[in-house]
Amino acid sequence: MANYQVGAIICALIAALLFAVAAVAQQHAAAAVPQDESLMRSLMRNPRWWAGIVGDAGGYAMQVAALAMGAVLLVQPILVSMLVFALPLSARLNRRRITPRTWATAIALAAALACFLIVGDPTEGNTNAPLRDWIPPIAGLLGLLAVAVVITLGTSDPTRRALLFGTVGGALFGLAAALTEYVTELFDGGLIHVLGSWQTWALVGSGLIGLYLQQRAFQSGPLVASLPAVTIAEPLAAAFIGITVLDERLRTDHIGLAVIIVAVIIMCATTIQLSRVQAQA
Repeated sequence: MANYQVGAIICALIAALLFAVAAVAQQHAAAAVPQDESLMRSLMRNPRWWAGIVGDAGGYAMQVAALAMGAVLLVQPILVSMLVFALPLSARLNRRRITPRTWATAIALAAALACFLIVGDPTEGNTNAPLRDWIPPIAGLLGLLAVAVVITLGTSDPTRRALLFGTVGGALFGLAAALTEYVTELFDGGLIHVLGSWQTWALVGSGLIGLYLQQRAFQSGPLVASLPAVTIAEPLAAAFIGITVLDERLRTDHIGLAVIIVAVIIMCATTIQLSRVQAQA
């Protein structure tokens, strides 16, 4: 594995740790806001929520550094390890003991992630993809997200609202991550070149809207519905853009591909389980 890939993995792990701190803080702040109160107004008066924002900012800075050195398919799956970091943080905050079964789930997630990275060995793709390559995948993704939002607004079931808001928010975070991979390359042309690119403003927009919808998901219903949705949707959406737009690939044969599929299934299952454990805390 090349030195730049090792650097990307280290930066991604640090980002996952910072995101874990932020998630624990924001979940407690957002879940405490009553439905009949203004969400953002209440959160902006909460010091714990601002601490989470600082953690998010630091995590995103490390994510940018990781994406500057590695592919979306390399970096985004690693960020799922935030759940492993969040376990002891949440347990300490809530004064709860982590069960052996939960630790076994965390170990399984870490092992599946390592298997994915070692066997798949993701490659960097084309970070200079033209606009025509971006339009169909983004239009399809945003179309699905728009349908999900319409369904969300039309239902009164808190669990379904939390699940759909979380899915849309997580997918927008994934889109922002893929756009970050592109935007980091624009800095070679100077700040004016960055500010003049539509990808930069799409990144800002998807990130801010994703953050708002994430908080709505935490407020709308149980965290056991919203947190797994956010956590799973982000890497899946990022991987979709990485493969369809940035032309990233996994370097493996047919046997290796079968191993990766099993690893991804285990990662999804353990991510959902750990998200529910964290939410129940």
